[in-house]
Amino acid sequence: MAEDWRLRVRFDDEAGARELAAGLQARDLEHDLETSFHSRVVVSRDGEIVFCYANSRAQAEAAQRAIETLKDQHRWSSGIDLERWHPLAERWEPPDADQPDSSAERAQEHTELIESERDESAAQGFPMFEVRVKCESHRDAERLARRLDAEGIPMAHRWRFVVAGANDEDTAKALAERIRNEAPAGTEVSAEGSMQEITRDAPYATPFSPFAVLGGLGG
Repeated sequence: MAEDWRLRVRFDDEAGARELAAGLQARDLEHDLETSFHSRVVVSRDGEIVFCYANSRAQAEAAQRAIETLKDQHRWSSGIDLERWHPLAERWEPPDADQPDSSAERAQEHTELIESERDESAAQGFPMFEVRVKCESHRDAERLARRLDAEGIPMAHRWRFVVAGANDEDTAKALAERIRNEAPAGTEVSAEGSMQEITRDAPYATPFSPFAVLGGLGG
């Protein structure tokens, strides 16, 4: 399974970041990186920062060498950080940060993740996760909405659809499973990150979307 590695290249202004992103697109990396579709390095830019995503440390370090070459050629002033995605803690960390190697350590990290999700939901003013439900009838959706509302669960009811908020992933999964078990046959349920949470790191994302797009639950 591919790992998630990235380079974070920091500039003092957007001009340098734009030049680097353009240079990486135009540069022939044949001698530094594999050029097959599956080994491609994905490059994105957010203002003064360029991100390069790779599937291994070796590939990320090869990309870093290519960037250093461009940096020397153009005399850019920039800083480069190599980071590795920590799948349990769900954050980028230094490449040599310790990974949990016991069930107790993994459980502790998961607890910390859930607590951080709850804190972030409270701070940003909307749930990080949503449970999206498509009922067989308007009456079924209305009954579900009333039940969730009586329990104090934030929700929106529109026709046969109900969207319920959850402040962390564990709560979202538990609520989705409960609705599946209690709802009439034919009810479709999914739990996922809220759309505004998924897109909040995009450079031009709005802080809160008034639309709930129920992928796969239309009709």
